[in-house]
Amino acid sequence: MADLDTVVLYRAPTTVADAEEIAAWLRARLDSRVEIRVRERFLDRVRGDDTTDLAEAFAAARIHSPYERETGTSMLGVVRYEERTLTEPERGGGVLYDGLAVQRALNRRLPAEEASLSTLHVALLDRTLATWGDHDGRWHKRVHVLGQPTLVSVPGLYEAPAKPEAYYQEQQKHALVSGDAPPREVLESEVDGDFLVQNDPRTTETLKGYVLQAAHYVETGEAFCDVDTCRLSNPHRQPGVVEAQLRDPEFCERHATRYG
Repeated sequence: MADLDTVVLYRAPTTVADAEEIAAWLRARLDSRVEIRVRERFLDRVRGDDTTDLAEAFAAARIHSPYERETGTSMLGVVRYEERTLTEPERGGGVLYDGLAVQRALNRRLPAEEASLSTLHVALLDRTLATWGDHDGRWHKRVHVLGQPTLVSVPGLYEAPAKPEAYYQEQQKHALVSGDAPPREVLESEVDGDFLVQNDPRTTETLKGYVLQAAHYVETGEAFCDVDTCRLSNPHRQPGVVEAQLRDPEFCERHATRYG
């Protein structure tokens, strides 16, 4: 637990997430003594003039297989790809990274005067992150990785929580008929249900609760709320995300006294 003075939220310009709107919502809920700042893309600030070092860190955090614990590569072509993605983020995508490894690499690059937990850095990222599950021996995509800095994966919001069961049933049906899975856009248009899709207009509203979780974790040491309908909960399925982040009430009774 820490005495939080400042939350610095970083934009993700290649996504639809509106950092200013999230920051305004956060100001209305955190103690007035906590300053909320918005800055440009986090990776631009920490990569410095030479992108090779940070590109190598991202290459080392690449996940090869959902069931393979070992990560990373030092292949020159991959490092060059990561360098290009750092300077031209719109060219990236389709890569899964070890979220904790990325977090450690970025933590080392925080300015010394802002490295303590009194200043929390929350980076909206256009990268897809995962953490390893010792309980089942596989990688799990995550919406965010709490800590310093907290990493909030915008594509993870669409990919990490499981879709409604009908989505996977439709996917299997297409595979049986055609021998291959249909494009994601086809499934999203054919399946009814509450789930978020890429560039969903509800993205900013949904991310507000995840950003608040970052501050809540630093201040209280509590990672998630056990009440499924609270914005501080961590649903593993898309309908649960919609219920927690987009439906009233915003908070459970206990957290409403603090943030409501």
